[in-house]
Amino acid sequence: MIDLFYWPTPNGHKITLFLEEAGLDYTIHPVDISAGDQFRPEFLAISPNNRMPAIIDRSPKDDGEAISVFESGAILLYLAEKTDRFLPEDIRGRTAVTEWLFWQVGGLGPMAGQNHHFGQYAPEKIPYAITRYVNETNRLYGVMDRRLARAPFLGGADYSIADMASYPWVVPWQRQQQDLEEFPNLERWFDTIAARPATIRAYEKAKDLSARPSVTEEGKKILFGQTAR
Repeated sequence: MIDLFYWPTPNGHKITLFLEEAGLDYTIHPVDISAGDQFRPEFLAISPNNRMPAIIDRSPKDDGEAISVFESGAILLYLAEKTDRFLPEDIRGRTAVTEWLFWQVGGLGPMAGQNHHFGQYAPEKIPYAITRYVNETNRLYGVMDRRLARAPFLGGADYSIADMASYPWVVPWQRQQQDLEEFPNLERWFDTIAARPATIRAYEKAKDLSARPSVTEEGKKILFGQTAR
């Protein structure tokens, strides 16, 4: 039913989390971002930003032609609306979930991503950049911790696509130079999601691909040297 174009990164994990929770049939098509698979014409046809994940839904809700979707937040919204799951129907609940979903795609993901880049991959270690993004990641962890002091999950009482979006970006907390013990509400949330059977299954799906080098020296040229041309 669903073709998933995927690599085991936080953004890729978001989608397998949903698919495993919803029990949808799907096939993984690996997109090795370090080898440049994201620039293949057939992939660009469905993901013009040359980023994974992307999906093709061959059985859309309107029973029409297949629909392709790129960008992880858009995919989560699409799948939630397709299945009527993990996104509240009432306006207040839906608003809270979409707030935290967009908070992740606009904040936690990009900032933690820059944290990874300057701390792990940059050929020159720039102390200002490292400190900037480690501190901003820390601030965003604090935002989550305060929210989770008032609700079990980011969107409120129930597990939702907002949690699926953020959880994979907290998994590498040690690489981000953070300490979960400083954020007890976030740590409780993290442990709760980690123990969900669907989470365990989703991360099992990634094991074979995760064994490959995620970013090689040649891959760095592909990933970090892109321009409009």
